Amino acid sequence: MAASWPTELKLDAEKRNLAVSFDDGRSFTLPAELLRVMSPSAEVQGHSPEQRITVPGKKNVRILRLEPVGNYAVRIGFDDGHDTGLYVWDYLRDLGEHQDAHFQSYLAELASKGLTR
Repeated sequence: MAASWPTELKLDAEKRNLAVSFDDGRSFTLPAELLRVMSPSAEVQGHSPEQRITVPGKKNVRILRLEPVGNYAVRIGFDDGHDTGLYVWDYLRDLGEHQDAHFQSYLAELASKGLTR
């Protein structure tokens, strides 16, 4: 499969959702909460699957800024101060295409650890 290229990244007025449109016509609306808890940063993902962190308490997080990184990614700055994740285009595409599965997995992780959104 060829790499996905976004044609538009747009925040909603409340800065709680990021709309991403791709060059093949597909588009997704990604909640800030999902983007924050699934951040590709080492702070969240660790350096191995065993080091991955479950991030609680982000139900009301907002996106403050979007910063392009070369022609391959976007850095998303959140209102909780997190801004170290580089969201490459294929990762944004994966989050969009598998949004429900990612979110259900996140909710299950929270529940298993006694944490809340």
